[in-house]
Amino acid sequence: MGGILGYLKEITIFTVLNKTIYIFIFLIGFAVTSFAQAKVTSSGDATAKFIKVYPIPATTVINFDFQQGYDKSYTFQIYNFVGIKVFETKTTSSQFSLSLAEFFRGIYFYRLLDKNGKFIESQRFQVVK
Repeated sequence: MGGILGYLKEITIFTVLNKTIYIFIFLIGFAVTSFAQAKVTSSGDATAKFIKVYPIPATTVINFDFQQGYDKSYTFQIYNFVGIKVFETKTTSSQFSLSLAEFFRGIYFYRLLDKNGKFIESQRFQVVK
């Protein structure tokens, strides 16, 4: 009987480790994707961002300002640390503020997509409460 319990314990530990590795790989892939798909501006600066995000870290509200190439057909999405979408909107102006009342403390990522769903930009920000 000790053999079966030991075997079940090993399976449980393996399952937890397996899930942890998948989450880690997802987060690494998400971070690498944002760097790999950085757009080069006309000045040749690959690190130029479409959106300025402030304040970081944020406590009650966070601001998003388009620095260049604003288009009303953009889709703006926010994901939590585990990759669950927690907010989505179509951009209606070149700047907007988002209340963080419904957000927990932690790291979040935003994604900007064009009207065809093509990735434009991603960046992380931190919420502290």
